[in-house]
Amino acid sequence: MIKRHKLYFFMLLSMTVFGLHAQQSLRERTNIDKDWRFAYGHAADPAKDFNYGVANIFSKSGKTEATPMSKDFVDTTWRHLDLPHDWAVELPFVEVDNFDVQSHGYKPVGGLFPETSVGWYKKQLHFDAADSGARFAVTFDGIFRDARVWINGFYLGNNESGYMGVTYDITDYIHFDKPNNLVVRVDATQYEGWFYEGAGIYRHIWLEKYHNLHFANWGGVFVQADVTGEEAIITVETEVVNETQSPANAEVYAVVMDRNGKELERSEIQSIVLGLNGKASIKHQLTLTNPNIWDLDNPYLYRVKTVLLLDGKPIDHQVEKFGIRTIEIDPKRGVVLNGMPIKIKGTNNHQDHAGVGSAMPDYLQYYRIKLLKEMGSNAYRASHNPPTPELLEACDSLGMLVMDETRLLNSSPEHMDQFEKLIKRDRNHPSIFMWCIGNEEGWIQQNSVGKRLALTMLAKQKELDPTRTSTYAADLANVYNGINTVIPVRGFNYREYGMVPYHKDHPNQPVIGTEMGSTVTTRGIYQVDSLKGYLPDQDLSHPWWASLAEEWWPIVAENDWHLGGFIWTGFDYRGEPTPFTWPNVNSHFGVMDVCGFPKNLYYYYKSWWADEDVLHISPHWNWAGREGETIDVWVNSNAEKVELFLNGKSLGTKKMKPNSHLQWQVKYAPGELKAVATRGGRTFKASQVTTGAPVQIKLLPDRQMLRADGKDATVVNAVVLDRNGNEVPTANNPIYFELDGDSEIIGVGNGDPSSHEDDQASNRSLFNGKCQMVLQAGESSGFVKVRAISPGLQAAEITIELTNSDKKLLGIR
Repeated sequence: MIKRHKLYFFMLLSMTVFGLHAQQSLRERTNIDKDWRFAYGHAADPAKDFNYGVANIFSKSGKTEATPMSKDFVDTTWRHLDLPHDWAVELPFVEVDNFDVQSHGYKPVGGLFPETSVGWYKKQLHFDAADSGARFAVTFDGIFRDARVWINGFYLGNNESGYMGVTYDITDYIHFDKPNNLVVRVDATQYEGWFYEGAGIYRHIWLEKYHNLHFANWGGVFVQADVTGEEAIITVETEVVNETQSPANAEVYAVVMDRNGKELERSEIQSIVLGLNGKASIKHQLTLTNPNIWDLDNPYLYRVKTVLLLDGKPIDHQVEKFGIRTIEIDPKRGVVLNGMPIKIKGTNNHQDHAGVGSAMPDYLQYYRIKLLKEMGSNAYRASHNPPTPELLEACDSLGMLVMDETRLLNSSPEHMDQFEKLIKRDRNHPSIFMWCIGNEEGWIQQNSVGKRLALTMLAKQKELDPTRTSTYAADLANVYNGINTVIPVRGFNYREYGMVPYHKDHPNQPVIGTEMGSTVTTRGIYQVDSLKGYLPDQDLSHPWWASLAEEWWPIVAENDWHLGGFIWTGFDYRGEPTPFTWPNVNSHFGVMDVCGFPKNLYYYYKSWWADEDVLHISPHWNWAGREGETIDVWVNSNAEKVELFLNGKSLGTKKMKPNSHLQWQVKYAPGELKAVATRGGRTFKASQVTTGAPVQIKLLPDRQMLRADGKDATVVNAVVLDRNGNEVPTANNPIYFELDGDSEIIGVGNGDPSSHEDDQASNRSLFNGKCQMVLQAGESSGFVKVRAISPGLQAAEITIELTNSDKKLLGIR
């Protein structure tokens, strides 16, 4: 039997990540990630940048000269690859005394590295002559960064943002009788953040075909739900664009469907008149009785289908997922979801993962959100940039609230365009409960310039999405000037000591912890190692500007007016190796490492966030050579009291203070360290045992059945066991992975913040007992044998099935 929550996870992956097999759409949206060519250019030498910069290509439309945009350009030496692609993760680590290189994970990308900071991509597209009357557009979900795009030698535009996508209409340029060349030049010499950002086309690309009279491509359908008693009023606002050669009279209607596509309600048909090149908006209202409410534990998603008619015939439609729920932000009760106050138990996260960098397969978005929910987290801050759409789909489907954030507080045309596209793209997601208009803008946050910028952005947010509010993440204590005087929700980045006095002074302004904590730890390490750059795996160390978990969370937990907070961070990420520099290449802030392996602090938060019994002992109990020495033992639990035993002898019972932990000083003797906890009349146990030497490998796949689509993926974790079957927590053996079947290894990792092993390899050393491989499925149904070997250890082997059977993937017998 498959447990219910695991079956639900499989269903979401099958239906949401890989698409429902629904009826043919009037509008076609095709993924074009496959079969690209790639080559490095050069930021400083035009001769090595394929003549770009010296060829006068912008003097005439379609002029290409001897550049990659030319139809005669030979790209046979270019590398063949599929997207998403992050070329930074493929590069070696380099030791350079430069803060920005350090904060980006010591990868040779940026202005100091002209030879590896520009990348060129090419793909051929083919169009059917039967479609010559249609419109075509290409949508890039995300490119890092400063991308210039051409098709058939014609320049389409420049997208500066490394995080916000862009759509280009390519209708006027395409050929129906020969191949079409789509070319992208990506220039990552300029950083946008102070953290790992990757490089390249690291998100999906889509080719869209639609009628000349159509719904707007970017945010053309806005769905709002207003719940009153047993009814939900669904307002569907659509924008229609006329790109025909004459004025048009059209009709629009909307349909609400359940998650399986069954029609529940249909609106009346409304007429709309559009002039030549005109745009018009129209609203429909539909009523659902006894709706299924979207909630953290019941993330039910309806569908709205909007249909555009011309002469009574459908010519376009769009389908949007949405959830029916209510959100209130109350200065006394906090976040009120569907009438019930909840405390935000959130995590900040960047967008990279072990082995793959920023080019994460969709599956990993779901995997990471699942891990956060298992910790008891209910909210995710997309710091500090617009997230990939698949992240929001995972949060919608699994039940995770989101604070959606734009890259910069700026009202310039460039950044307002990014902000507007962010809101239009994301406003139908029920998971989003609040927008964030900026983060730690130290040059302007306390002055009138920052205030004016904030007011402009807030007005735009209310125009585009009146259903939500905004915050700004200020690294200020009890300070009320500049942005803080106009922001609807006061965001605190650290400075937790200022939250209570600020609320006392401004009781009608809600308060949320946009960044809290920032304990720095290294999984499985129990003393400072300045040479390797390791820190103890306990709630002991933090930078000067931050705090320990037990210093901020009790303030939030004990005050109903406080909305809650987002810890920095859920996962370690590349770059920002605070408080160290080289050889550290990634952060220590996560409660999980870059692979998603929990650190001990994970169990502190799980103790007070999760609705289940939690009992965790640390450290491990392998201290050969330290017999008789005192070991500092921590117990994280939500129990009322805990008794600790060493080899059957009681070391005493201690009562648990809420939102705290327990400690014992224990003289080390090998054997079993056991804790017995009591909570609500229940008794539960946990232990750490002294293990023997490793003798065999064990593989732990997250999933053993994948869709054979060339995109699906799974994590396979590796541990080693002693002769008694116990995991050896101190093992650092090298693990070599072998595959037999249609699949590939797309990344490996182990959570070691100072590891310089190749991320794009088939082997990885264990770090304190664990390492990880990310496997991606091929396109052929069948079985993949995954084998792991290491000198002197018994090998491990598992089998993963690749299939396109929906019944199998959904676990239906």
